[in-house]
Amino acid sequence: MDIKFSDNIPQYLPDIVFKNRHENVVLLVEIKAEKLETIFRQNAISQLKTYSQNVNQDIPFGMFVDLEEINIFSLTQEQNIKDSVSLKTNDILSTYDPEFSQKRIFHFHLETLVQSWLRDLAYHWNSDSPPAYNEVAKIGLLSLMEGEEHTYRIRN
Repeated sequence: MDIKFSDNIPQYLPDIVFKNRHENVVLLVEIKAEKLETIFRQNAISQLKTYSQNVNQDIPFGMFVDLEEINIFSLTQEQNIKDSVSLKTNDILSTYDPEFSQKRIFHFHLETLVQSWLRDLAYHWNSDSPPAYNEVAKIGLLSLMEGEEHTYRIRN
């Protein structure tokens, strides 16, 4: 019996995979319920880029969220650094949990708040102009999400 080393290693999966109505992945999201130093943030972003290359799909955007910052960036080679956004996590997610900055935030709760924000951007369920609406529109992500039927695949 041939056992491959890679068979024993769990495959990396992003926390959230946002797909549109045509089942095309438009956004990969990695979430860490802590404040990461720059090097660890860069490693997580690299992990998303590597994942998108390994699945052989053109996935336009990635998002990294920690307790301090939300980074949205292009995952395709054609786009460059101007197609990225850096936002303060508290500024965005306190809309969906007003006590966000005053309590300990666990991974599941942070993931739920990010989903709430993504749904608000797509459907405007909470606001006509959700937090960072203009910034997300400017880089082209909003047009891939807004009004779209979508599904999330969430890592367990």
